[in-house]
Amino acid sequence: MTSTLTRFTQLVGLLALTSMVGTMKAHAATNTTLFDFQAVTNAPAWIVVNDDVMGGVSTSQFQVLTNGGAVFSGTVRLENNGGFASVRSAPLRGNLTGLTAFVLRVRGDGRRYKFSVRTGAGFDTPLYQCGFMTKPGEWEEHRLAFSDFVPTFRGRVLTDVPPLNPAEINLVGFLIADQQAGPFRLEVAWINMTRPVRVSLLKFG
Repeated sequence: MTSTLTRFTQLVGLLALTSMVGTMKAHAATNTTLFDFQAVTNAPAWIVVNDDVMGGVSTSQFQVLTNGGAVFSGTVRLENNGGFASVRSAPLRGNLTGLTAFVLRVRGDGRRYKFSVRTGAGFDTPLYQCGFMTKPGEWEEHRLAFSDFVPTFRGRVLTDVPPLNPAEINLVGFLIADQQAGPFRLEVAWINMTRPVRVSLLKFG
């Protein structure tokens, strides 16, 4: 009887360990790397779009560093009704259906930034935005659920367009428009995307 109970206890422990390992593998499989600037130094060029398109004088640049990482930096100026700087990726490849959130690893300067997503091919299509705050000099990971993105057009919130659909995502980018003049700097290590984790529970008896 004691031998049978011991074998049963060992079996339960083995099954629990196997389930845990399987769950950990499933969790790892839910992350999709969109951009890893720490591993790639020849990433496709990103496009800078500042308020000079409407007469402003803000400046910015996006640099992929040779020693790893990328930097979005510049100076926001409020003259001529300006006040924003942004950068956008090249068009994305692949089907993003089933993904539910972006995860960003960044180090900022204490200012508020927005992560932006465009679903159309042209720049006159809605721009979906989700803001995040940074802590000066600290690396942070921000999870931005697709459901939290707000559709906008030229700074105006739209109420007559559908929520962000991952299957329609065309490009992504960063934006600073916090109505504060001065220099800014946002370091980016990587941009990931996630999908829900399916967990299977073991039942006994």
